[in-house]
Amino acid sequence: MENSTSEAVGIKIYETSTQPAPPALYPSSPPPSTPLEDPLSATAAGKRKRRAMASGVQKTLSKTSLLANFLPTGTLLTFEMVLPSIYSTGECSHVTTLMIHSLLILCTLSCFFFHFTDSFRGQDGKLYYGFVTPKGLAVFKTGLDVAVPKDEKFKVGFSDFVHAMMSSLVFLAIALSDHRVTGCLFPGHAEELGEVMQSFPLMVGIICSGLFLVFPTTRYGIGCVAA
Repeated sequence: MENSTSEAVGIKIYETSTQPAPPALYPSSPPPSTPLEDPLSATAAGKRKRRAMASGVQKTLSKTSLLANFLPTGTLLTFEMVLPSIYSTGECSHVTTLMIHSLLILCTLSCFFFHFTDSFRGQDGKLYYGFVTPKGLAVFKTGLDVAVPKDEKFKVGFSDFVHAMMSSLVFLAIALSDHRVTGCLFPGHAEELGEVMQSFPLMVGIICSGLFLVFPTTRYGIGCVAA
């Protein structure tokens, strides 16, 4: 009989302990509880706001300056050249106010009447100017040996009055934007006029632009640019 040797089989249980994972060397995003504010992003946001404000101011000024395209060339320039000599003392006396009124009336009338002028080029190559009338073009200098054209376009029409009125309105909108003019003509109302003139020239420009598109002109008058 063989002796069997019984071997004891032992089972050893190993308990694994969970260890915290090491922190990532390059985290993809900061923890949501403690957000980090980038100073560069704040600076960029401030720059964007300043650019937006500057862009708005620039657009407003550019729209206001484009109103001069509706005026006869030299009218606004003459006004801006003569006004400093009238307002040289910086005081709005009776004489200063009277001269500003006269200057406004003369420039407004020039804007109005210059839109009733037209020109043609004669056979000699020279350019001749005249007033448009219901019968045709009346040349300024009479007794010329040049045949004046009798085309229908040289007769006065409704669009001429529209252009003349709009040109006068545009000039007044630009002229009244000057504090020297409003200070003498409307003393004591600087704040009210300042609020009005912030939007009035822009409104005039939009309305006149639409009317100039509806009533286009082909005239080459004195100082007037054809649309």
